[in-house]
Amino acid sequence: MKTKTQTTISRRGFIGTSASVLAGLTIIPRHAVSGLGHIAPSDKLNIAGVGIGGMGRSNLANVAKTENIVALCDVDWGEQTTRVFKLYTGAKQYKDYRIMLDSQKEIDAVIVATSDHTHAVISMDSMKRGKHVFTQKPLTHTVYEAKALTKAAKEYKVATQMGNQGQAGNGPRRLREMLWDGVIGPVREVHVWTDRPNNGLFKTYWPQGVNRPAETPPTPEVLDWDLFVGPAPMRPYHPAYHPFRWRGWWDFGTGALGDIGCHSLDPIFRALKLKYPTSVQAVSTLVNTETYPSGSIVRYEFPAREGMSPVSLTWYDGGLRPLLIPELEPGMKMGEGGTLYIGDKGKILNDTILPAALRKSYKAPEPYIPSSPGHEEEWILACKGGAPAGSDFDWAGPLTETVLLGNIALRNEVKEKLGGEVMLWDPDKFSFTNMPEADKFLHCDYRKGWSL
Repeated sequence: MKTKTQTTISRRGFIGTSASVLAGLTIIPRHAVSGLGHIAPSDKLNIAGVGIGGMGRSNLANVAKTENIVALCDVDWGEQTTRVFKLYTGAKQYKDYRIMLDSQKEIDAVIVATSDHTHAVISMDSMKRGKHVFTQKPLTHTVYEAKALTKAAKEYKVATQMGNQGQAGNGPRRLREMLWDGVIGPVREVHVWTDRPNNGLFKTYWPQGVNRPAETPPTPEVLDWDLFVGPAPMRPYHPAYHPFRWRGWWDFGTGALGDIGCHSLDPIFRALKLKYPTSVQAVSTLVNTETYPSGSIVRYEFPAREGMSPVSLTWYDGGLRPLLIPELEPGMKMGEGGTLYIGDKGKILNDTILPAALRKSYKAPEPYIPSSPGHEEEWILACKGGAPAGSDFDWAGPLTETVLLGNIALRNEVKEKLGGEVMLWDPDKFSFTNMPEADKFLHCDYRKGWSL
């Protein structure tokens, strides 16, 4: 029988409390508490994976080194998924994440690596239940969803991380240090490009610029098509959508910009201290109401901030890229993907300072931004009471909002009007002030039975 001074504490509460206490007892090494080099069972998180056949498999492998994998969920139980089932034989298996969350109350944290259009509903449902969440990039399918998840993470006080693992590398940290040191002076332009979804020559990562298929082949027995469609409008199954090809469809994915933007724009946002743009404009190849265009150029304008000058950020995809710069040296190419910073004193193409004279004369500062323990590791430490992860939703939410604003500028319904004016964005009003008809694309209607 408990005395009046005894209290009960949940397992999740114990993990957070014990991590905080141990963080203060720096004279006691962890192995002295948890056993010789081992993590005590009470220190391990119970983690569930939703969407495990693609990037989710890699995310699970990274956290399984130290934590318990207790549940696995995927709408498609084909070869990719069953292969993961065999890796974690002690984990229970599901097709519907809602049944999983209802059935296993011991889950502490959830990894969401599904198609873009279901990121938000799964992440929100998990956070409402007090689960920590790791969600693959892009964080959400719509701008509104990104803002909603950012707010929810604070409200439910859970540890979060978006799956743009490049932010944990040392390269972006050294870049920040050089730009903040003024190596190329005030940066007024940045250009970033990718060959996705295809470069028009040899590579096609997924189709864009195509119409809905007319055929209606039978749905594979291993796939729950209704669950895959989730909050999107129902349509017949076709292999043009799944597996993986969903990325280029308006209803399911976020196109090349959504796929790569949260990776390649992240270091730019950190180095130049960007958040929300004041305007967005775009041009593209032919676009329709089914898929993103096969190639596009999107330009964002950002105001002055924290002593930095206003800056234009231009995105290119589908094999499009900036024109060659005169500072290129023999054998140097712009490449199929890259980033170009243009400052008053010089340029940085990927990791190379240009012109050569500036590169040879510049001495970089001694590294001072601390290294990351690893992308998933940041999240695990945050779940256990440590510092927020580097791409937690407080950071990833606004980044995703900006990325997805560019997709709105690619919509067929606003493209004609964009030929005569630029879309002006007001983040406080959450509206395109000069083009309010475009506001309807900030979010979408969910199919009956689904909600945020």
